[in-house]
Amino acid sequence: MNRRAFAHRMSIAAVGALTLSVLGGSGFAAALDDPYGDEEVAVSVDIAEVEGPGALSMTVDGTTAALAETPGTPTTRLFSGSLPTVTVTDTRAPEDIPEGAFWYVLGSITDFSGDAAQPDIISADSFGWAPVLTEGDPGSVSAGDEVEPGEGFVDPEILSVAYDSAEIAPEGSWSANAGLTLKTGADVAPGKYTAQLTLSLFE
Repeated sequence: MNRRAFAHRMSIAAVGALTLSVLGGSGFAAALDDPYGDEEVAVSVDIAEVEGPGALSMTVDGTTAALAETPGTPTTRLFSGSLPTVTVTDTRAPEDIPEGAFWYVLGSITDFSGDAAQPDIISADSFGWAPVLTEGDPGSVSAGDEVEPGEGFVDPEILSVAYDSAEIAPEGSWSANAGLTLKTGADVAPGKYTAQLTLSLFE
């Protein structure tokens, strides 16, 4: 058999195998039933405890928050939404934390810019939030204070340690989210606006 004939036969065999696996549904399923019995394989894994100094870290369950209009007044318009959950995790041993250290999470926001050259909405005068602790001992970590629109949204806390970090480190994890509110005048220019809210963990 020459190489061309051999290659041709192999290509036919390959296509045939493909056709059988796609079209031969009942035959393929029957082939999966082993008439001679079954054998099981136990799969295991040993996961070692993490060694080292651990770390203080923060995660946010999402990268966007959309605000939708809610009832306002004849002179104001209100838009509300929810911040994705913010979680702070501390895996450090108490002896690895500097004495007197404490951590906190701040929020800062840019002004709202329109997509069609509308005048910016000044966040410090129009934006607010209401943080809520959703996971963790409220005796050791607390949510930040509510900031009403117009009170001045200038780096407020969403989460903070009530005591020093070393005292609460064994608890491990705390979470919070916040209701978001934007308040504008009734004459605000229509259109889509966006702002960048930054959450920062400090110790």
